Amino acid sequence: MTMHAGRRHSMLRTKPIETIRAQQAEDSEGGGHFKRHLRARDLMGFGIGMIIGTGIFTLTGIEAKQHAGPAVTIAYLLAGIVSALAALCYAELASSVPTAGSAYTYAYATIGEVFAWIIGWDLVLEFALGAAVVSRGWSGYMLHLFPWLPSSLFGEGATVNVGAMLITLLLGVVAMIGVRESSLVTNTLVVIKVAVCLFVIAVGAFFVHPENWHPFIPATRQIASGGAGGGLEQPLTQWAFGITPTQFGIGGVLTATAVVFFAYSGFESVANMGEESRNPKRDLPIGLVGSLLICMALYVGVCLVITGMVPYDKIDEGAPIAAAFSQVGLGWAGTLISLAAVCGLTSVILIDIIGMCRIAFALGRDGLLPASVSTIHPRWGTPYRVTIATVVLIMLLGGLVPLKDLADMVSIGTLFAFLVVSVAVPVLRRTRPDLERPFRVPLSPIVPAVSVLACAYLMASLSIATWVRFVVWMALGLLLYLTYGRRNARIAQERGQLV
Repeated sequence: MTMHAGRRHSMLRTKPIETIRAQQAEDSEGGGHFKRHLRARDLMGFGIGMIIGTGIFTLTGIEAKQHAGPAVTIAYLLAGIVSALAALCYAELASSVPTAGSAYTYAYATIGEVFAWIIGWDLVLEFALGAAVVSRGWSGYMLHLFPWLPSSLFGEGATVNVGAMLITLLLGVVAMIGVRESSLVTNTLVVIKVAVCLFVIAVGAFFVHPENWHPFIPATRQIASGGAGGGLEQPLTQWAFGITPTQFGIGGVLTATAVVFFAYSGFESVANMGEESRNPKRDLPIGLVGSLLICMALYVGVCLVITGMVPYDKIDEGAPIAAAFSQVGLGWAGTLISLAAVCGLTSVILIDIIGMCRIAFALGRDGLLPASVSTIHPRWGTPYRVTIATVVLIMLLGGLVPLKDLADMVSIGTLFAFLVVSVAVPVLRRTRPDLERPFRVPLSPIVPAVSVLACAYLMASLSIATWVRFVVWMALGLLLYLTYGRRNARIAQERGQLV
């Protein structure tokens, strides 16, 4: 009985903040540390570069046409508010514990090792799958821009998507040779993407017809039983409560909110850069909250313009923004927007690779994965071995596997990470009230509690199939932890808890 209790206790052991900071100092003295190159504007560039991408360029048309109508604007606003609540929680923890690993490290310091492993494993899924999905999207946009490219190598029709594999390889090299170089590339792409979003809003405003916004929230319409959205594809809440699926109305707006939340995934990657920022106590909160607010404003503006330019039921689902300009006689603008989409997706892939490498680095440093994972290159100052492994994995996924059915996995992984971080804030305040907090979440624990409930609701709005895949991935991760991580954890060896 005592042995079993000891094992349970070892799985719930936490990693003191002082130990986290001591490891950083130890790695710094031994040369195995990240270089502190990044300023607040660089972190905002990473955040904006990650957020503006697949979501705004594809989800706007699909969700306006299928669920929300012009009120897709409200869906983006609601999803942004939920993200903002989580961003506040991230900002407090990131400024207090500026380290690689993000939500994984925060969970390790607050609610226990097994939960830290689960969230780390979840983040690996989020970043790897996200990069693979986006690399395939990048390949498709390239084919749209340059029709002379062979469709047998680019786009969803390719048996082996060589375009997706090539862009992953190129950006993997950029990520491996140094984060400073990565930030320069990302910041350049961010300027292009923001400029095009502003172009869409400024030019498109002259072609808005207000009557297209009426009704702003179309009347509720039931979906016939047996139609799309049934079976394993129905939301978990619908299955659990026997709710008849609907389009439009308030329910449609909330469904769209859960889907377009994917458009905000990625800002948490800023929290992974704590060990590489010059002044993390100041720069991390600015980078997190600032990038999110800028993207919210751009998203709302673009949604209003696009739904005002074209009736919602005639919006193109494949390339809604570019097609809207073509429909009003501005074909040249559609080409320009397609080019921006390529730039946007490029930066998302790059930051996904960087984010996954930082999570794996933290897991390796803590002994939950083999120590070789956390090896830092003496010249480049990056975890080059795990970067190579990451690039190979993403190339295989992006090149060989159609990932349309798995896209929601990115959202559920992100929401789960947000939920854990929101729980960690009040827990750490209770267990470590003396900890220095350069940024504090206002109205805690109310704001973290609302964030937890909102994230849980959006997770429950995703399909049963998504939940099945998520549970299977988590089960595999838990098996790996029980057979390797729990016994080899660095903190276990230091405490003599080799169970």
